[in-house]
Amino acid sequence: MLFNSFQFIFLFLPITLLIFYAIGGRGHHRIATAWLVGASLFFYAYWNPMYLGLMIASILFNYSIGVALGEAHGKEQANGVRWLLGVGVLMNLTLLGYFKYANFFVDNLNAVAGSRFHLDTIILPLAISFFTFQQIAFLVDAFKGETREYNFLHYCLFVTFFPQLIAGPIVHHREILPQFARISIYRFRSSHLAVGLTIFVFGLFKKVVVADGVAAFVGPVFTAPQGAEALSFGQAWSGVLAYTLQLYFDFSGYSDMAIGLGRMFGIRIPINFYSPYKAANIIDFWRRWHITLSRFLRDYLYFSLGGNRKGPARRHVNLLITMLLGGLWHGAGWTFVIWGGLHGFYLIVNHLWRGMKKPDQLSRGSLAVTGRVLSHGLTFLAIVVGWVFFRAENVGSAGNILQSMAGLNGFAPVDGDLWFLVLLPVVWFAPNTQQIMLRYRPALEIYRGEIKPWMGRRLQWRMSAAWGVGISVAAILAVLSLCRVSEFLYFQF
Repeated sequence: MLFNSFQFIFLFLPITLLIFYAIGGRGHHRIATAWLVGASLFFYAYWNPMYLGLMIASILFNYSIGVALGEAHGKEQANGVRWLLGVGVLMNLTLLGYFKYANFFVDNLNAVAGSRFHLDTIILPLAISFFTFQQIAFLVDAFKGETREYNFLHYCLFVTFFPQLIAGPIVHHREILPQFARISIYRFRSSHLAVGLTIFVFGLFKKVVVADGVAAFVGPVFTAPQGAEALSFGQAWSGVLAYTLQLYFDFSGYSDMAIGLGRMFGIRIPINFYSPYKAANIIDFWRRWHITLSRFLRDYLYFSLGGNRKGPARRHVNLLITMLLGGLWHGAGWTFVIWGGLHGFYLIVNHLWRGMKKPDQLSRGSLAVTGRVLSHGLTFLAIVVGWVFFRAENVGSAGNILQSMAGLNGFAPVDGDLWFLVLLPVVWFAPNTQQIMLRYRPALEIYRGEIKPWMGRRLQWRMSAAWGVGISVAAILAVLSLCRVSEFLYFQF
């Protein structure tokens, strides 16, 4: 079931909310929790009931392993159950590897070895990348003794909570499980509904009006290199910028909708997207784009490889490995591997640059403004080049598009709307949803002080007639656009 569908907006969501608060408001908290778990499982099964059993089995397996690891922590047998952690992580990765990478592995083996192994196409279970990483983090933290909550219903809700189930954020148990134990979330509060609904409408508008609106400009450009006709400079840049903006508003829209839905139930989920195209460098970009995935890769992969504890050279190797695997996490294809490797290279260059100059250089005097503009511009250009590999059907197509972007196939002007002249200033300069909703702190900050006010408080949301009219207009426009329902781009990961 999609957030941007009539079934979800007008049936599933209101029924789930009404029954949850009707039960919880009478003090039946366990039943209310069980209802929300059941509703979340129905939400998941609506896409493909066949994989519901897979999710339930994953929950039972990981909960059992996590409880055993947690109970052993601090006792003499703690080191003796390290093998149990290994088994848990291995089983999760094996499951993910089979569904996501088996065909990719067999195809590449056949290409290299000339063999003819064959696997039928394996359908990727929805959200498997997200709930697998989330539960791996739970197991590792249970082994370290950092988990304190072993209520089975709460754990089920931690994994299945429908606002963040399909495309993240990848939440930590310590962020969400304590909230499920609060009695206050079972009491209906109009402020939660108003804040949550407003953020949901922001996200819905971004997705169905903006992201889906520019999607029509993307396909023709990314399929053209497979044919005989080469793209011109203007056509290539138009299509790549279209995808750059489509992906931005698609992911931003989903993130807003997830946060808004969580807040309707009195739950604050982590920020996963924070104006990434405003980043001044690639390090800053990865603190803004898919924030919870960046955190997971840092905490459970980069640090496990040694982080920066063994010198600059080893740090750079660890960064590259982390980003290569991060790219592969996004998809079983060499284009994703190259995209991850490219960002690994960007991060290495960024760290080398930081080591070469003093922190206050290029930040004072007459070069300050020029330095900031160049930094932001170069960062954005590097991101856009990366998106070519992220979206292209294959490496050859990506190379052809980059050649056209470099002007090697002519400089014919763009025939069509220059819509990006309007949208680019929005992503570079306008306040984001979290800044607009700053008064109500609707989401959890991954980094303390992450949300910064935007030019005073005039654009901050409040319960007023003017804001009510504006949100209503946005909601009407969004609902009228639901006739062209499309999946979120991150669903495929």
